[in-house]
Amino acid sequence: MNTRTAQHSVSRRRFLAMATAVTTISATGLLYLDNLGAAVVADPKIDALVTKAIEYLTKNQSPDGEFTPQAGIGVTALVTTGLLRNGRSPDDPLVARSLKLLESSVQADGGIYSPKLGYKNYETCIGLTCFLEANADKRYEKIIRNAEKYLKATQWTEDPNENDKTKKIDKSDPFYGGAGYGRHKRPDLSNTAFMVDALKEAGNGPDDEAMKKALVFVSRCQNLESEHNTTPVAAKNPDGGFYYTPANDGESEAGKLPNGGLRSYASMTYSGLKSMIYCGVKADDPRVKAATKWIKENYDLKTNPGIGPDGLYYYYHVFAKALSAFGSDTLEDAKGVKHNWRKELIAELASRQQANGSWTNSKSRWLEGDPNLVTGYVLLTLSYCRPAK
Repeated sequence: MNTRTAQHSVSRRRFLAMATAVTTISATGLLYLDNLGAAVVADPKIDALVTKAIEYLTKNQSPDGEFTPQAGIGVTALVTTGLLRNGRSPDDPLVARSLKLLESSVQADGGIYSPKLGYKNYETCIGLTCFLEANADKRYEKIIRNAEKYLKATQWTEDPNENDKTKKIDKSDPFYGGAGYGRHKRPDLSNTAFMVDALKEAGNGPDDEAMKKALVFVSRCQNLESEHNTTPVAAKNPDGGFYYTPANDGESEAGKLPNGGLRSYASMTYSGLKSMIYCGVKADDPRVKAATKWIKENYDLKTNPGIGPDGLYYYYHVFAKALSAFGSDTLEDAKGVKHNWRKELIAELASRQQANGSWTNSKSRWLEGDPNLVTGYVLLTLSYCRPAK
């Protein structure tokens, strides 16, 4: 069965689950809720957190379905995806209002974005992922395929693209294979990881050309000198972790070492590992081995290792998604301590939930002072903490 056929099969199973949903927990442990979409596996601790979060979100959605409208549609798409992945149906009023809002942001070029903000790749990636989750009956198929084409057209490659039709690049260029946003659309690992996630979920496997090119960029974001990364900074901090971008002589949100090396930090390291897995890199590859070594040496759920409290909830999301993709229920740290990462992460998130059901970061960098965005991150995180079906 090819990847796209498998995706269709999953969608059909989700549609059948939605059609037969009732309010009960079956003998198999599948949780069926009112307005359920895809059946999810019940977990009392997760379900309690999600219920409180939904109560909060219901009170903080605008009449037209938007969350945090000043930030564009990204927050709305992220929250809605989190709701869908925790069992809510596309026809649930809370979800349906947001989906309608997102539909109004579909552009003629196939992108899903707010034209004035400049976050075209980021918003399209999250919007595409959201419509994929809601597409059980194929109602969003045209939007999905057009958005997929848009993302591939905006990737930095040797072909003319929407980023800069005057800049001709080849594989040696540090922009190559990446995706970005802003006025100059300089590529970075965060945007590229969002793109890889969206393309993978749309049915693109490691043999897809866009995924192959993305892997070139991702590999150059790792502090590991190899045939895959010969950039000037690759050998200056050979710890196996990841930084923000190799473009513009290399940048890291965690700063630089005295020798000019780029400091690694956890949110990018988990993003890099996850992207490599989705692009077909195996566990015995030196890149994966180096990344997992860094992760074992920096296991922590109190901070975003390497950068402290900044971007903490973004980190929780990529932490859970990457370890879920890696396929391990436990993680042994550098001291030999084995961690049930799902259990530990659920407990940490439970301790951080506010009385009103939301989550927020006291450090507002990267919009994490916004409880709508952060609650969306947590819903996505919890979806990877549920037991397997």
